[in-house]
Amino acid sequence: MLKRISALVLAGLTAAALTSCGSGGSGGASGADDGSITMGFSQVGAESGWRTANTKSVQEAAKESGITLKFSDAQQKQENQIKAIRSYIQQKVDVIAFSPVVESGWDTVLKEARDAKIPVILTDRAVDSKDTTLYKTFLGSDFVEEGRKAGKWLVESFNNSTDPVNIVELQGTTGSAPANDRKAGFAEVIGADPKFKVIASQTGDFTRAKGKEVMEAFLKSNPDIDVLYAHNDDMGLGAIEAIEGAGKVPGKDIKIITVDAVKDGMQALADGKINYIVECSPLLGPQLMDLAKKVVKGETVPARVVTEETTFTQEQAKTALPNRKY
Repeated sequence: MLKRISALVLAGLTAAALTSCGSGGSGGASGADDGSITMGFSQVGAESGWRTANTKSVQEAAKESGITLKFSDAQQKQENQIKAIRSYIQQKVDVIAFSPVVESGWDTVLKEARDAKIPVILTDRAVDSKDTTLYKTFLGSDFVEEGRKAGKWLVESFNNSTDPVNIVELQGTTGSAPANDRKAGFAEVIGADPKFKVIASQTGDFTRAKGKEVMEAFLKSNPDIDVLYAHNDDMGLGAIEAIEGAGKVPGKDIKIITVDAVKDGMQALADGKINYIVECSPLLGPQLMDLAKKVVKGETVPARVVTEETTFTQEQAKTALPNRKY
């Protein structure tokens, strides 16, 4: 009987030990103590080629870095992201990273993460909270500068013309940082010359299907369009379908400027259907994992990490396409 009791006690201790080893990273402190890191990552969705490439970059970089990744797709809904972040807090992950669907409405859930002593990293998109202690750093592009780059190319292209330039704008998701900032940067540059007029501006939700739908409406209500400025390639590609369906030649009858530089967009640029693309790189994974390791260790990181990006003309696109990773 004594031997049986001893065996049961030993089995219980062994099971407890195995459970402990298998749960590394399940709590903020324990994950950091044993050197393992578990990251909870909430993605906006899969609305574009850019977003798909971004997700792949994060997943591959986590694997290469030895970071356990808990991934959720918000399907373009803020409530889904808030639910995911609260789930990560309950699971006591070591670090939370997310790309906010919209800029506003994050303070409550971010305070919950801070109270749980779980550091938060913003990726790709910012929040508009005045309390910057709610997150450790923001990794991503300068969307205002992207809008400025688009505007500068347009101004230079029509530098010798005195005629009015009628512009239609396909905005990104309403309330999102890239939509707000790309619009603001563009408006800032073209606003200096009254000949540039944005005659219609509407969201296309960053999707190809919506870009086509909205562009069809633009063409019906505004027969004289000189330029299309689309906040991403996918909406621009959808708009190209609408333009061709209306019997016009994209890139000639209507000049097209887009943002992102994904492969399909770059191909359209090389083919002359798009005139200019401002790059926004989705390959943030390696930088994100590096920042995650530092914040979990308690190291100081920059409050803002800006990704390096360029712009592309038709000839530059032809040169870059063979080696394009996304």
